[in-house]
Amino acid sequence: MSETPEPSGDPLDTLPDAVAAAAFRKLVRHLRHRHDAQNIDLMGLAGFCRNCLADWIREAGFEGDKAQARELIHGMRQEEWKAQHQNDATPEQLARMEASMALNEGMH
Repeated sequence: MSETPEPSGDPLDTLPDAVAAAAFRKLVRHLRHRHDAQNIDLMGLAGFCRNCLADWIREAGFEGDKAQARELIHGMRQEEWKAQHQNDATPEQLARMEASMALNEGMH
């Protein structure tokens, strides 16, 4: 049975864990399907990517190492995902990512 976290003033914290987990799984499966959405583009637009999700599950208590967390999120070993789906980043993509990441300050 999942517990609902203690409210912190953010209504998101009243969302039952089972509901949040189902939404998270749907997000990850969506990203697995939409491998055309490159990590660099996600970083440039929203300041996070698949690798961030892997880091966040580790911070939340996932007991696997970094490679195992990334494999869980990517649906395959990260090296395999990169070989099949990742393109080289353009200078424009890198600049957008850097600008977007600057907006993340104070988030964590």
